[in-house]
Amino acid sequence: MDEPSVQFDRHMLEALVCPRTHASLDYDAERQELISRSAHLAFPIRNGIPIMLIDEAHVID
Repeated sequence: MDEPSVQFDRHMLEALVCPRTHASLDYDAERQELISRSAHLAFPIRNGIPIMLIDEAHVID
């Protein structure tokens, strides 16, 4: 039996910032990532929980 997917609460965006630059983040619903344009990093969201570790992020253009 599949577990229901947990959705990311968009209200969290008001409190979260990039751990590297402290800039605001954008939410990419399709990829389930938080995007830091200033750091050129994308942070994954797993089971509705943003993983805000630089080591878990991947570089974006």
